[in-house]
Order: sequence, then structure tokens, then C-alpha cells
Amino acid sequence: MPKLLFSRIRLYEFKDLMPNMKRPRRRRKKDIQCVSVQKCNDEMYSSKLSCQTDHELHLEKLLKDKKYLAAFQSFLQSEFSEENIEFWLACEEFRLTTSPEDLQWRAEEIYREFIQPTACREINVDQHVREKIKQALEKPSLSCFDEAQKHVYLLMERDSCPRFLHSDAYLSLKRKSRTLWYL
Repeated sequence: MPKLLFSRIRLYEFKDLMPNMKRPRRRRKKDIQCVSVQKCNDEMYSSKLSCQTDHELHLEKLLKDKKYLAAFQSFLQSEFSEENIEFWLACEEFRLTTSPEDLQWRAEEIYREFIQPTACREINVDQHVREKIKQALEKPSLSCFDEAQKHVYLLMERDSCPRFLHSDAYLSLKRKSRTLWYL
């Protein structure tokens, strides 16, 4: 009996039961290939885009929101890498400097604290960047730490931020902010 259920005879009988149904248009092989290639390309692009911008957007949010910034700082402190966020924040503050005397003094302070090879909170930048900054200290500008700051930002974006986003500290803070919103 089950063999008859899937035989041609039974299928034709089934087709006859629904005379008003339109038959679907047969797709050509070329159409199917184009559709599948387009779908595959869209999926690859969207996954790359979401993967690429996801951490970037989160790091931007972390650095702008005081609660998340404090949680991120304490997370980095627990991982013994708080010098990255401290350097980034020091560079942001340095950009707000207006007087040339303060600019010179603050630039030297940042160099001694974060860039100098024997600094107490030395950041991970290559020798080329260190030398560039050392030369720029003779007459510092607001952009003398830009390359090092960008390097540290990318380091946090690729390394620290993804770990923080999966940490209990971030998840509990996120949960708290959601519950406060509903109250």
C-alpha cells in the first residue's frame, strides 16, 4: 500500500483533485545559478560587515558611555592591560589642550608614562612609532600621538573588546540597563 502512495498513478490523481492550481514556472539552470550566487554573495557580505562593524560599534559605545567605560576599564585592569584604555583616554584629553605650554608639558608626560621603553605603563607599539613620537616632542602638535592611539584602539577593538563583550561584567551591566529601562 505505501508503495502506491508515491506511484505516478497516485500523483496524477492528486493533481486532478486540484484543477485550479497553477503550475509553477520552471526555472532554468542559469536562473538558479544566478540566484544562488547572489544569495551567497549577499550572505558573505552581510556576515563580513556585521563581524567587522560589530566590535567597532561596541567599542565606540563603550568609550562614550560612562558606565560601560568604567566596566571596561575594570575588566582591562583585571586582565592587567589597563594601560591601553588609559593611554587612549590620555590622548583624547591631550587633544583638548589649547595652550602651547600645556601641550609641551602634557606631551612629555604621556611619553614618559606610556611610550618610553622603560615606562611604568608601557603600551605595545613598534619602534618606528616610538621614534616618530620622540621626534615630535621637540615641537608637539595635537596630532603627535595619533598613530599610536589608532594602533591601541585597533588592539582593543580586536582583542580586548570581544573578550569584554562575552564577560560576566558586561552581560550583567547590559541586563541591568535593560531592566532599568522597563521600570
